[in-house]
Amino acid sequence: MTTTRQERGTEELRELAERAGRELEDASALEILRWAAATFKDRFCVTSSMEDAVVAHLASRAMPGVDVVFLDTGYHFPETIGTRDAVEAVMDVNVITLTPRRSVAEQDAEYGPRLHDRDPDLCCKLRKVQPLEEGLAGYDAWATGLRREESPTRADTPVVGWDEGRRKVKVSPIARWSQEDVEAYIAEHGVLTNPLLMDGYASVGCAPCTRRVLAGEDARAGRWAGRTKTECGLHG
Repeated sequence: MTTTRQERGTEELRELAERAGRELEDASALEILRWAAATFKDRFCVTSSMEDAVVAHLASRAMPGVDVVFLDTGYHFPETIGTRDAVEAVMDVNVITLTPRRSVAEQDAEYGPRLHDRDPDLCCKLRKVQPLEEGLAGYDAWATGLRREESPTRADTPVVGWDEGRRKVKVSPIARWSQEDVEAYIAEHGVLTNPLLMDGYASVGCAPCTRRVLAGEDARAGRWAGRTKTECGLHG
């Protein structure tokens, strides 16, 4: 992408995020992403877990060729890697795959096998949080697919907010969407989705820490089942 980088200080970014969060609360997802594209140009990216490609598709409409950042933890289902490859092949986006500093084998050698069972927070930190922090270094703003209805921990997600830990603007264009809204957009635009969503998985993460959900459970119940952990650390 050949747009011009525009450097902004931390306070300017914070104020911009807080103002936009108020002003864009009732805007459509596409309007929010068009604002982000116009405001940040090539210092804006989308992150995707490849559970579905809804936000990547929306962003490609607002900013063709937009960077889509994917974290390859080394523990993904084959279906997730296949979804990433399909998104890269058919959508007008630039997929950037981030990997942890250590391979799974190197992590096993240093910390012992199956760290995800013994200390899932540390495993997420090593394989998700650190790579994302390094991968976002060249951006001022990033977009996520967070939605308020997904879980109580996400209920207050702003459409545009300030990521204090990373000192970046965090854009959640579909924060107000329901699952029905997501499904309607997928159907209308033929958006790629992870095949596991048709096989009982409501939220797709790393294979060792993800299971199918049961009737009546919320969408995140299949992540780190049996633990109090509900988030990987990427979103606080």
